[in-house]
Amino acid sequence: MRAPYGHWQSGWSSADAASANRDFAELRVGLGGVVWSLFDPADASTRLWHWTPQHLQCLTPDQYSIRSRVYEYGGGAFCLADNALAWVCEADQQLYWQPLEGAIKQLTQRSDCRYGDLAYDPYHGAVLAVEESREDNKGVHRLVAISCDDGVRTVLVEGADFYAAPTLSQDGQRLAWIEWDRPYQPWLATRLCVAQRQADGSWSAKQVVAGQALDQSIQQPAFDAQQRLLALTDRNGYWQPWQETRAGSGELQPLNSRATDHAGAPWQLGARNYQPLHNGLLLSGFDAGFAWLAEREPQSGREYRMAMDYSRFRQLAADEQHFYAIAASPVTGSEVLAIDRISHEVRVLASVGCNLPAAEISQPQRMLYLSGADETCYGFFYAPHNCGYSAEGDEKPPLVIFLHGGPTSACYPVFDPRIQFWTQRGFAVADINYRGSTGYGRAYRLRLRGSWGEVDVQDAEAAVRHLAQAGLIDPKRAFIRGGSAGGYTALCGLAFTEAFCGGASLYGVSDPLSLRQVTHKFEADYLDWLIGDPERDAERYKARTPLLHAERIHTPVIFFQGALDAVVLPEQTASMVAALETQQVQVECHVFPEERHGFRQAANLAFALDAELAFYRRLL
Repeated sequence: MRAPYGHWQSGWSSADAASANRDFAELRVGLGGVVWSLFDPADASTRLWHWTPQHLQCLTPDQYSIRSRVYEYGGGAFCLADNALAWVCEADQQLYWQPLEGAIKQLTQRSDCRYGDLAYDPYHGAVLAVEESREDNKGVHRLVAISCDDGVRTVLVEGADFYAAPTLSQDGQRLAWIEWDRPYQPWLATRLCVAQRQADGSWSAKQVVAGQALDQSIQQPAFDAQQRLLALTDRNGYWQPWQETRAGSGELQPLNSRATDHAGAPWQLGARNYQPLHNGLLLSGFDAGFAWLAEREPQSGREYRMAMDYSRFRQLAADEQHFYAIAASPVTGSEVLAIDRISHEVRVLASVGCNLPAAEISQPQRMLYLSGADETCYGFFYAPHNCGYSAEGDEKPPLVIFLHGGPTSACYPVFDPRIQFWTQRGFAVADINYRGSTGYGRAYRLRLRGSWGEVDVQDAEAAVRHLAQAGLIDPKRAFIRGGSAGGYTALCGLAFTEAFCGGASLYGVSDPLSLRQVTHKFEADYLDWLIGDPERDAERYKARTPLLHAERIHTPVIFFQGALDAVVLPEQTASMVAALETQQVQVECHVFPEERHGFRQAANLAFALDAELAFYRRLL
């Protein structure tokens, strides 16, 4: 059937797209198999599933949801013991202990605390965790141990502003962790620390192994079978694996690995992007945004690629027979993989499913283009695709620019139901990793320093120009949309360029200074890095605040906001909407009473897609 681009019909509804947002969050090996967490937007809950060769069962009773909110973004919400598991209850943020056979019991009852990044200490029967406590109206963070028998709490380390990744050596004699202080973020400067177990069970004073000079970001400490400490550090420009020369030496040396990022920015706790093996490493990395998975022998440099149909890997783990990962590809939603260590045969243990036939899926095309002063930018282009429709004549499709949040984050070339919702209806989509995104090395990531609201906007505008020159889109019908930090870039794009005919802000920042005054501790200094000191660089803030330049926005804008958002407060979006209405700009705003920063409920996800589509179609 022939119909204008942007007006194609599809049997794949917004409800179908919303239900496809099911996703696996974390994975751990143990309990005779594998345990993973699965988020389902149908009831906005996350539950734990246990797979063994004999069965697959849900471990989480209906009244519970498993999720940490430490640093607002959470992570590391469960860990495994010998015959039990510990997890963080989403509702009260307390720790719970669940035997495989027996009743669930609550380990902590500290209503002023949250917990995350859990690890189990089998030598003392305790859960190690990052604790976030509210004290004197400010957040205080520590590493603590919680007894699994009686819930007794022991402070392990305190004094730094932030902690992450408490990790025990296999013999239980060494504890490693990551810590950092304001004004840094964990993707800028962190310290790798270790302590030694004393005869009485306590821990020695910490030793800072790396990061004293605040010149590197270190993440994901681990120990190998020889008790040697490993970590990913970007000391040489990329997050690559480094290892102690010998156990306890405290001297790290780079392992033979590719010069590429082997992880993304640690916004969430509990990441696992590599795994020490007896004679090497299981690790993933990025090639211009596409991820690969390999078993690598650092001594010889030999590398064995596997699961090559997939383009993103998370939560790597291993046992004697298999490698495990949460993986996704351009044509499949997230899947839990078991990969035979000898044959590398891939088995799918669980899948969130892909309710769109493969023939209907628009697949990502790598974008490489120039922006600013001829600097390289990256992204993925998705052409309109619907087997039931074709375009009329020589018409070029409208474009929707997708902007990821963070802004120090990234988009990935995997099946994204939101993108497919648009391509099914005759829109082209450019999902861009503007300068400042992760996965392309430290220098690219730091390019956003002092330049937020400038280089990211340039890159979005340059993407339109690049695709128009290639004859792939109609530049007069380009829309820009994003969530959180992506919403800020979208609003800046509408205010400070003429490249777009409309856009959408989903819980987006419209007033950086207001955000700085009320945001949480984890991001309290982030705006100073992204834009500058609010006093010294006051003019820069004024120049890059969409709320102060509402008169420069002449194109229609649609807003979506969660009423419970603690990152971008609803009042900020309300002020931006009011300012545009005063300018008589066509504006539409939808507030969801039970949503926070990022929508989780399927009905709201579907409603937002339909509302945004209807809004753009009126503009076409």
